[in-house]
Amino acid sequence: MSQPPFQPPPPPAQPPQNPYNPYAQPAPPQQSPGFGPPPAPGQPPQQAASAPVPGQPSMYPGHSPVPGQPMYPMQPGPPFQAPPFGQQPNTGGHPVGAVFLGFFVSVVVSLLYSGLVLATSRDMSLTAANTLYLAHACLNGAIVGALVGSVGHRSNGARIGGAVVAALGAFFGYANAIPLMIAESQAPSAVWDMVEYDPFFPAKAWWTDEVSDGVDWFSPLGLVVAAAAAWGLAYVVGNKRRQV
Repeated sequence: MSQPPFQPPPPPAQPPQNPYNPYAQPAPPQQSPGFGPPPAPGQPPQQAASAPVPGQPSMYPGHSPVPGQPMYPMQPGPPFQAPPFGQQPNTGGHPVGAVFLGFFVSVVVSLLYSGLVLATSRDMSLTAANTLYLAHACLNGAIVGALVGSVGHRSNGARIGGAVVAALGAFFGYANAIPLMIAESQAPSAVWDMVEYDPFFPAKAWWTDEVSDGVDWFSPLGLVVAAAAAWGLAYVVGNKRRQV
């Protein structure tokens, strides 16, 4: 019985070729999202670590979650709240600048008062002189207090400095008028003689009563009026400026 001739087996089927990759080269490795070096050729891309499941050991030793404690997402912080419209944040002001500004204005007001005393000293009575002295003390303290409250706001140091400056302005406003009256009635050289022999003569004239030769209580009263006016105006203006 004759056998059929030997026939070779058919060749294995080949996969269809990709027109963009005719030689069937392996695709370049893709880097997984995140940080770290790219994987080596032939290895699958690294996957991001998933959250640990309760009852399953952690992938990283030493960082296992606490059993029985649930994991909560991070809570966002409170949103920023802007101040209401028309309301500015409170500031402390400038206490030092307020005191220096009050001192400058007090010197100017005191010089004006000294010139007024020089111009009206001959025809002014004692009562009118005391009234003018107290009015000057009140005006000096009011101006200084308003400036200190506007610039220094609610600073207690600025209020104290303004009260001291106003009291000194009331004193020197009267004391500086004495050398001017001496220079007008006698001679400018008499002022130098007064400074040489009795430099505290203006302070004595401010303190001494001309009628009874005792203490003139209007003099310290003027200091109190000036200090109180400066403190009161600084307090009122500073609080109003703070609320605006």
